[in-house]
Amino acid sequence: MMSRSVKSIIALVVCAVLAACAFTAFGFSKSFGANTDRSANGKVIFFNLKPEATAAWEEVARKYKDETGVTVSIVTPTGGQYEKRLKTEVEKNANKPDDMPTLFQINGPVGYANWKDYTADLTNSSLYTQLSNKNLAFMDNGKPVAVPYVTENYGLIYNKALLARYADLKDAKLKPEEDGKSFEDQITSFGKLKAVADDLQKRKDELGIDGAFASAGFDLSSDWRFKTHLANMPLYYQFVKNNVNGQPQSINYDYVDNFRKIFDLYISDSTTPVSQLSTKTGEDAVYEFALGKAVFYQNGTWAWGDLSKAGIKPADVGMLPIYIGAKGEEKQGMATGSENYWCINKKASKKNQQATNAFLSWLLTSNYGKDALANKMGFATPFIGFPKAENPLVQAAVEYTAKPGKVPVKWVFLTMPSNGWKDDVGSDLLTYAQATKDGMTSIGAEKAWDTLKSAFVNGWAKEYKIAHGRS
Repeated sequence: MMSRSVKSIIALVVCAVLAACAFTAFGFSKSFGANTDRSANGKVIFFNLKPEATAAWEEVARKYKDETGVTVSIVTPTGGQYEKRLKTEVEKNANKPDDMPTLFQINGPVGYANWKDYTADLTNSSLYTQLSNKNLAFMDNGKPVAVPYVTENYGLIYNKALLARYADLKDAKLKPEEDGKSFEDQITSFGKLKAVADDLQKRKDELGIDGAFASAGFDLSSDWRFKTHLANMPLYYQFVKNNVNGQPQSINYDYVDNFRKIFDLYISDSTTPVSQLSTKTGEDAVYEFALGKAVFYQNGTWAWGDLSKAGIKPADVGMLPIYIGAKGEEKQGMATGSENYWCINKKASKKNQQATNAFLSWLLTSNYGKDALANKMGFATPFIGFPKAENPLVQAAVEYTAKPGKVPVKWVFLTMPSNGWKDDVGSDLLTYAQATKDGMTSIGAEKAWDTLKSAFVNGWAKEYKIAHGRS
């Protein structure tokens, strides 16, 4: 028989093994050089870039605290002030690492240049290990330092019900989809889009709408749609034509006048006179579209939350690419990419870094977290084991991209040299829009457009030099 002392030794060994297993199971790992146990009294301070998802994030934070006791603070700077507010908080708390933001966002290579001194190595973090394709991570010296948490698409969201009603009118520029061709397959160029939009505007009373396009507002909540996302279109075609990769020191005038074509269409076939665009908000455009006052609305898959709250039905939305009259655009897909890279702040306290990693692990692996990201927020996420998004705009974009021969438009706006460049382009776009009150080709409008072209091209070179410390 086994002696009592031997039994005692074996029992102690078994206990030690079980304790070690528990130690590992509760998150003790090499991540950030210490444990990620949720009981470590750390906290999460998340700087959220997406105002439309704030309510959903706050719900997630409450759920996580109920389950773990760990506080997740959601900070959402608005009005285009994300970078400024983040910088202020980081500098203010330079000597107080426990109050530093722990989880923040960059938009890609340009954003990383500003924040590379703060980004932790994510090799052992759930952010990186849960990626379905590790090539999506942003790397520096072979180490992942930022991970995209959502891939997105933008284009022209359209109201299917209104287009169907229009297609039934005599001499409409579209045929009913019942005839065998979808609206997406009928509108495959700027020329066709313009013909349809002009006719919609002409027959707006007959259709009970205020305009073909929702208002192109230049309030801070809306102007990014034009100075950034719409400006991507001429840059994309220019970069393709000139084989540009990465961020160029300078650009040229190729396709800048195509930028004018589509913007002219937005403001001439609009729900709103140009004199009112300076105060029109993103929310105004949402409600104009969702309530059936506009047929087209430039935005992306992330807009579904706002649109659904405003009352539009999932079956009534579709998406088209943004056409600008470029050669070969009939093969164009949606603008597809990500400017949503999460980073963990390595200058935050160790316990808060650990708490942040534990929170992300829960978010990316729990059924609740997956549902919150994929369905409540409507994100198309690049992580393992996520459900198919219920967001109808994501579904529409994916289906369109899957059409044979379609080529997605890259998000080259991530290489824009500075926010100053965007702001100058946005300001000059508004000035141009207001100058068109006397006619699209009036002397004032032509002069304003020349000013914008200079800001677009010469401003790029100037801002690049500033950003790279050159005089």
